[in-house]
Amino acid sequence: MSAVETDKISVEDLQSKFTELQANIDNAANSAKDVGKKVGIVAAIILIILVFLIGRRRGAASRTVVEIRRV
Repeated sequence: MSAVETDKISVEDLQSKFTELQANIDNAANSAKDVGKKVGIVAAIILIILVFLIGRRRGAASRTVVEIRRV
């Protein structure tokens, strides 16, 4: 049987791996922020349109028509 040699992990190996992981996490966070902003903007626009339409419909239902006739 041959003995399996294991390489020791150095401080530089750990630092390079942590730096790589941090870069990946930063990229994912930035992309999530961009998507979140876009979703928020679209939701706000839809909300404004819905409020406008509901107010318009309610105003039309309760609108009073006054007729003035001369005798």
